[in-house]
Amino acid sequence: MTEAAEAAPASTLTLETTQGPVVIRLRPDLAPNHVAHISKLVGEGFYDGIVFHRVIEGFMAQTGCPKGTGTGGSQYPNLKQEFNAEPHVRGTCSMARSSNPDSANSQFFICFDEAGFLNRQYTVWGEVTSGMENVDKIKRGEPVQNPDKIVSAKLG
Repeated sequence: MTEAAEAAPASTLTLETTQGPVVIRLRPDLAPNHVAHISKLVGEGFYDGIVFHRVIEGFMAQTGCPKGTGTGGSQYPNLKQEFNAEPHVRGTCSMARSSNPDSANSQFFICFDEAGFLNRQYTVWGEVTSGMENVDKIKRGEPVQNPDKIVSAKLG
């Protein structure tokens, strides 16, 4: 990799899912620390093989738990929140967390529809630019039986 390539951060994240590709535009302008953290995890292959463990019709598809249960995270410390004014609408990518605002780590969700009640309470870090029809096909459930997964995640 050239120095210029290293200096220029990736602008997209492509999730190859069991339902097809999903391209996400990264938004470091909204949440620079979250985008850097997710990019680091993607570079380490963290998301490869991770399931969509919590998928609620009309709301969102959640992934990023290495245990597949919603109870795990990466080896790295949790992130301080970077709440922003970006609304939670169809295709929004935002961090999952516990009741502690500074508990986001590796789990994130993609909104199926508008979810304004999450605005300014969860960190938005990206938006789906193509492949939302594949997100729509992800199996629903809490927990999901025989869940869909991220086959691979790549920065571009």
